[in-house]
Amino acid sequence: MTPTSINPMNPITEDDIADFLANTPDFFARHAQLLSSVHLMSPDNHRSVSLQERQAQMLRDKIRALEMRIMDMIRHGNENMIITEKLQKWACELLQTPASERVPSALKNIEMRFQVPQVAVRLWGVADVFSDAPYAQAVTAQVKEAASSYASPFVGAGTDIEAVQWLQEPAQAASVALLPLRLSKDQTPFGLLVLASPDTQRFHSGMGTDFLEHLAELCSAALSALLPSKG
Repeated sequence: MTPTSINPMNPITEDDIADFLANTPDFFARHAQLLSSVHLMSPDNHRSVSLQERQAQMLRDKIRALEMRIMDMIRHGNENMIITEKLQKWACELLQTPASERVPSALKNIEMRFQVPQVAVRLWGVADVFSDAPYAQAVTAQVKEAASSYASPFVGAGTDIEAVQWLQEPAQAASVALLPLRLSKDQTPFGLLVLASPDTQRFHSGMGTDFLEHLAELCSAALSALLPSKG
């Protein structure tokens, strides 16, 4: 757009001006005096500022936004590192615990280390020596089918879920995470771990499940010691 193209019957719009400036990068090089003479309204204190000052202000705002994003990334990184350390310590302690004591040890440490209010587990197909343990009580076919259907941990409301009844206080399970225990993705589960909270947002459908998947993998490896020996 150039001045000769102006049509008096078609007044110039703000979009025309913006388009002209965007497509004429050397305009302010030819009219440098405008950089100091043009004044804009500051959104912070509603006072008049020069174009240069407004540009500097916009850059400061961008820098502040980037700094906040960096701080968030650092905070999340630190939180993830803390969770990873907790998970590693939990796994090491569990693997050093005799097989007969691994289930109660696993549940207790999940509650303590990760502040999960309620935890329960059921295993099926365990070795005969463990068959009378509370965690080896009979499980319905519906629960086993549900566990097999979970490609990843289920997270959400705890209503109408049979496995929630394994908890000490099922009525307090506003949200739950169901972790199928299997030795590999293509194997049938041999157990189901239930985490529950009275907080409806502790385990919700929109959350990431990476940590829960790692927890299920480690728990599966440790508790597989209760299965019959294949040798």
